[in-house]
Amino acid sequence: MINPLQSNLSRKEARREKHRQVQDEVYEQYEDLHQQQESYVLGMWTFLVTEVLFFGVLFVAYMIYRWQYQPYFFAIHEALNIPLGGLNTVVLLSSSFSMALAVHYAQIRAKNKQLAALGFTLMCAFGFLIIKSFEYAEKFQHHHFPGPLFHLGKEGVPEHVGELFYSLYFAMTGLHGLHVIIGIICISTLMWLVYTDHPILTDYIPTELIGLYWHFVDLVWIFLFPLFYLMPR
Repeated sequence: MINPLQSNLSRKEARREKHRQVQDEVYEQYEDLHQQQESYVLGMWTFLVTEVLFFGVLFVAYMIYRWQYQPYFFAIHEALNIPLGGLNTVVLLSSSFSMALAVHYAQIRAKNKQLAALGFTLMCAFGFLIIKSFEYAEKFQHHHFPGPLFHLGKEGVPEHVGELFYSLYFAMTGLHGLHVIIGIICISTLMWLVYTDHPILTDYIPTELIGLYWHFVDLVWIFLFPLFYLMPR
């Protein structure tokens, strides 16, 4: 009689062996493994350049309006919650460090450590969204969301300038939050693939590609935080 536990272990070992056999597979359109991996990374960098252009339009619009309404923008930005914004900055910087560790552990094939690093990154991503939700809730409570119910209540600051400021604030931080959600989906999927020893993971490149995306998401916030929260007089 076949022991079910032994049978299950045998299937796992067979899957791992198949995974090891395709670990360094080079597809026919590439000359060698190095060229194959470089093409993947180049493709991700090309995608990130398009993302820079996408965010760049919003940054340019922000700089133009801030130059035009600098005194008003400074007065409005004082209502932003700097401690929460600073906490989110620390959270994302920590997640970048753990993602770099995940790439390192993927390169040396330390599966458990890679999963732990990815798990910490995922936890930071959720933490960022939770902290941001508290900040958004405060803005909704004070009617600072652009729309028919918008009310700034800041003496000496025109309402239309206040609505412009918060339109940029919600557009840019909201778009960044959407990228954080996409990152959560990508990291969760990668964790499942790593945990199950899925044969689609032939090397560490998928982890590095998701790592590049996550570092980009963190970098965008590094610009957003001082532009909105640490505005000089």
